Amino acid sequence: MFVYKILRASELATLKADGETVGAPVDVEDGYVHLSAADQVAETARRYFSGETGLTLLALEANTLGDALKWEVSRGGALFPHLYAKLRLTDIAWSRDLPLVDGAHKFPESLE
Repeated sequence: MFVYKILRASELATLKADGETVGAPVDVEDGYVHLSAADQVAETARRYFSGETGLTLLALEANTLGDALKWEVSRGGALFPHLYAKLRLTDIAWSRDLPLVDGAHKFPESLE
C-alpha cells in the first residue's frame, strides 16, 4: 500500500539536494510530515494546493516506513498517515508530476 506526499518544486529540490527533508512549513510546524492515502490525496491537493503549479506527487510504500508512520484522526474524522521522521529520498517508490489541467490537478490513473 502506498501513501502519498505532494511537494512544491522548492521542497522537492531540497529533498533531492539533501537526500531528506522535514517537509513543508506546515509539516515543520506540526512536527510530522503530512501524508495522504490514495482516496485522500486529491482532496488534499484541492484544499491545500489549489491553483499551484510545479507540484510533484511522491508515492511511499507504507510498510517500509516502520514505526515512524502513524495513522491519526484528522480531516473529517478520517485516519491520515503521518510520518514522524524525515522524509528520505530512499523512501520514495515513485514520483510523478502533478499538472494543473483546467484548474484541477491531474493525478495518475490509478492510485493504490
